[in-house]
Amino acid sequence: MTASFIDAMIAAAARAPQASLIVASDMRPCDTTLGEVTAAGRRMGSRMTKAGVRPGDVVGCMLPNWREWLVVAVAAAQAGAVMLPIVTIYGAKELAFILRQSKARWLFTPDHFRGTDYGRLVAECGELPMLERHIRAGEDFGALESDGAMADPVPSDPDELALLVYTSGTTADPKGVMHSARTLLAEMASMREMRREKDEDIVISPWPPGHVAGALSMYRFLCQGTPLVLMDQWDAALAAELIDRHKPTSSSGTPFHLSGLLAAADVHGHDLSSLRQYLVGAAPVPSSLVERCQGQGLAVYHCYGSSEHPTVTSGTVDDPLDKQLHTEGRAIADCEMRFVDDDGNDVPAGCDGEICTRGPDLFLGYLDPALNTDAFLPGGWYRTGDIGRLDDDGYLLITDRKKDIIIRGGENISSKEVEALLLAHPAIVDAAAVAAPDDRMGEVVRACVVLAPEATLTIDELREHFFAAGIAKQKTPERLTILPELPRNASGKVLKHELRRCS
Repeated sequence: MTASFIDAMIAAAARAPQASLIVASDMRPCDTTLGEVTAAGRRMGSRMTKAGVRPGDVVGCMLPNWREWLVVAVAAAQAGAVMLPIVTIYGAKELAFILRQSKARWLFTPDHFRGTDYGRLVAECGELPMLERHIRAGEDFGALESDGAMADPVPSDPDELALLVYTSGTTADPKGVMHSARTLLAEMASMREMRREKDEDIVISPWPPGHVAGALSMYRFLCQGTPLVLMDQWDAALAAELIDRHKPTSSSGTPFHLSGLLAAADVHGHDLSSLRQYLVGAAPVPSSLVERCQGQGLAVYHCYGSSEHPTVTSGTVDDPLDKQLHTEGRAIADCEMRFVDDDGNDVPAGCDGEICTRGPDLFLGYLDPALNTDAFLPGGWYRTGDIGRLDDDGYLLITDRKKDIIIRGGENISSKEVEALLLAHPAIVDAAAVAAPDDRMGEVVRACVVLAPEATLTIDELREHFFAAGIAKQKTPERLTILPELPRNASGKVLKHELRRCS
């Protein structure tokens, strides 16, 4: 029988109490163990239950890669509550939407982090009728986890909602993706088997825990006892130093993370040889980058997944070089794929079609049930919106994107959300947002706009407009193209493939 999150956490802490957690941070550095984190979280969860948190209540956690995030995750599981990770760079607009839709009752944040005053940020969200407590990392947090009574965990059904994570997706508002303990424990088990992990393996993760990839790295520590090295913000030079010092055996990231890591190691003379494998995802991966890693003896391979279905396919260290370079690997254990046309009919083998997936780690659905109608085909097949096919050996090739998302350094950015803000600018009468290639970030936001008669606009003015809207910085356009009109087809649809070719 599948365990609940808290059952898996208690078992992992009993099996590997000394599994190490290293947090490299200027604000909250930490060197501790799984046993200590689990005990602190269970004490906090016991106090949450005593304070009125009930099974199914949502607990928001807008913390970076700190020990405190892990403590909150254990506390939520102990209380039978739903863990809600939130990206720390979100502005008031996104945060208010998430807190209201999720009906979060508690919220954990830093006091200050990377220039943000989180007390002020929450105040800027306006009325939040369901939010009862806002706990900032510091004295209030310490009081909740300090020595004291530890109750028995609240019983949890492994098939009930346990993790709610928001993704930008392709709509104007973030989408609440629902996962259970069963779906995420299945994901972790499949990945452990695929990576051939051993008890002595150590992971270094660059992913912020507000995203599913980052959250899964944290849960692997809590539920499997996998030692973990973290940074609270990405720093390639620090990452290279941490690998040299702590000898992690595996990591994952985007091309942005990997290329920066290799460059920093070259500049500072750090030894990366402990890394046996590096899984690259969340953005198009240049073949030249993988080939460079091969030259250094680092096995690098791709994977394919999403918040909704965290890992559908993955390469392995044993795949032929050509497959590591040019495919997303093969389906992981018990995952299935179909390729369909616009009407949901299967396309012939070897032909391009929309990728539809099923598997034990597939999400339960969206928090907003209205989104589920278009997200699934009969039989529980999830429509990814990506276009691809299998090669003759069963490896996945991604050939196009049906969704209008921009992937900047692994962050999904909704073009529709960007376009809505562009059209709110008084100088702009028509607008579209597309991805522009970028050597460092993979892709950045390009604003293609039509201006009102006699109006002018600069990229700096556009940045000021987005800043005033309180939107996350990575969504701000970094390229601006002013056109006399947007290219459209006969039905009026903007031809974004033409805009992507703009210089």
